[in-house]
Amino acid sequence: MRHPYDSPEFWSDYRLAIEGRPIAQTKGPAAGTLAWLIAQYLTTGEWSDLKPATRKQRHSFFRQVEKTAGTEPVKAIDRRAILAGRDRRRDRPFAANNFLKSMRALFAWAVGAGYAKADPTQGIKLLSLGSDASGFHAWTDDEVTQFEMRWPVGTRERLALDLLLYTGLRRGDVVRLGRPHVRRSEFTIRTEKTGIVVVAPILPPLAHTIAESPTGELTFLATSRGTPFVKEAFGNWFKKACRAAGVPGSAHGLRKAGARRAAEDGATEAQLNALFGWADGSRESAVYTRTVNRAKLARDARGNPSPATLVRDEDEKAQLSQLTAKVVVGPAGLEPATRPL
Repeated sequence: MRHPYDSPEFWSDYRLAIEGRPIAQTKGPAAGTLAWLIAQYLTTGEWSDLKPATRKQRHSFFRQVEKTAGTEPVKAIDRRAILAGRDRRRDRPFAANNFLKSMRALFAWAVGAGYAKADPTQGIKLLSLGSDASGFHAWTDDEVTQFEMRWPVGTRERLALDLLLYTGLRRGDVVRLGRPHVRRSEFTIRTEKTGIVVVAPILPPLAHTIAESPTGELTFLATSRGTPFVKEAFGNWFKKACRAAGVPGSAHGLRKAGARRAAEDGATEAQLNALFGWADGSRESAVYTRTVNRAKLARDARGNPSPATLVRDEDEKAQLSQLTAKVVVGPAGLEPATRPL
């Protein structure tokens, strides 16, 4: 049955089934339109191969596109239309870029399948995200301390903080982490987003927090009823804990803080990739190591002794002396004279 129980549509289909008559098919979008193209794409292997979180995100953009331009012919969707869609979201650059990625995937498939002659997204650049590459505020050490003061060891809120900070896992992975993942003071988990297996130590501060906190049977983090969190519900619950502590952070911002701390402790790009489940050569690990290296170079430069007199000052004095003390030969029988220039 296609419709909710006890709805008029449900009973209409029910009567047709009892009478042995075929159920009327729901009219779909007109062939050749953008909404029709999206409907075709959602039945493909390319779509089903995407991670659930990616499908959910892109599906929301497709629903928006269907509302605004679903009846437009596919051939009418050109570069200007894609740029307009991206720029309508420019006040939210993270959303603008995800919109562009969604349309890029759609038309890459459409060209390969023969439904479109050209990819209108080709050559369109992602918007710059500034210094905060993922769009999330990275926690400072002071903010971490302030949260710890509000939520001491023994609270579920503190357990959540330490799990996020000391494992570096995303919220979708941290809500799944539990004792079944731990062996010999290490945890092993396949990440939800990338499918990369992360093997990392349970650091002493985290081990202490886990031992002193209420946990679930299969997962360390659990709701007040003792059941595992759904990642979206966990994100909302943790944001409330942040507001109660007076800090502006989020779960993902703690992942960034953990990466910064690891880089400051000397972790290489390869080590960061292994700890945080990033692919080899990822931009994320390079950002942290580059930032730390620049800070180290600046601190080392500050530590070098400065000359008492700047070299430039000495050069300028020498040039000035040559100009003001130029020797000019005077009339015969007179001593050479010095003229100011």
